[in-house]
Amino acid sequence: MLKTKNTVLEIDNVVKEFPIGKNGKLTACNKVSLCFEKGKTLGIIGESGCGKSTLMKIIMQLEEPTSGQVLYHGEDITKLKGEKLRQHRRNVQMVFQDPSTAFNPKMKVKDIICEPLLNFGLIKKNQKEEVAKEYLEMVELPAEFMHRYPHNMSGGQRQRIGIARALVLNPELLILDESTSALDVSIQKNIIDLINKIQKERNLTIGFVCHDIALVTETSHTVAVMYLGNIVEILPGHKLSKLAMHPYTKALMTAVFDLKMDFSEPIKEINNDISKKIDNVNACPFRDRCECAIEVCSRKMPQLRKVSENHYVACHLDFTV
Repeated sequence: MLKTKNTVLEIDNVVKEFPIGKNGKLTACNKVSLCFEKGKTLGIIGESGCGKSTLMKIIMQLEEPTSGQVLYHGEDITKLKGEKLRQHRRNVQMVFQDPSTAFNPKMKVKDIICEPLLNFGLIKKNQKEEVAKEYLEMVELPAEFMHRYPHNMSGGQRQRIGIARALVLNPELLILDESTSALDVSIQKNIIDLINKIQKERNLTIGFVCHDIALVTETSHTVAVMYLGNIVEILPGHKLSKLAMHPYTKALMTAVFDLKMDFSEPIKEINNDISKKIDNVNACPFRDRCECAIEVCSRKMPQLRKVSENHYVACHLDFTV
């Protein structure tokens, strides 16, 4: 995935390792390179434990990479310290998975929304109600909600508050880490419609981590497929079901239930368990679960290669486009 003049944030060859026991290690992210483009949504999909959330935490600087760079408009933000780091946090904000644990239960909604602005000295205390009203309207909630506490609201309403709080600092990049997974399906659609609306209004760049492949396909301009810390495929979101080439991506697609699917076809499952896999940088990470594995897969790690416009695959198979 190549950097362009519209790139807001670039992840360049990022590695994140966690120690296991005395001499072991777990590579949560293995030489990951991705670009977030201005006004676009980059979706990241994969099984639990593949490294998606760890990657987002590195972008948010909640985790430090073992190696590699995270470049915001060309500046490596992993090197920022002190006040420069604090000021940079205004540029990238996150909406967390569980809104019920993302807020201080003793704070009213108006205080939750305005706290970031007060921390940066951007408003005075007597402006809180005015600002809270503006942002509640933006996320389509009544102004009187500013006097409520989080526990007096539904999950969907709390997630709207999370979106309002994340956007109050006017960030250029918004990270959604499984931000709809705890919500009912009907509420998920409402939240996604709201985010799409705000994205168009603000030309907002979004990183969207999600297990719901159909939702990612519908909302993301580009999708990156992650497996055991490795990016195995990158392709246009709306073409995911038609153009998927990597055996893992195809396996994920067969797990998506659709009213138009052929119910006479047997549902395939991926053999073995991702949790049993260990690091091996000299082999394809998916080889033991792949029905298409060939001899080279056990001795060489495949690299991402371009197979068509905006489409990259890390696989030893010879794809014909």
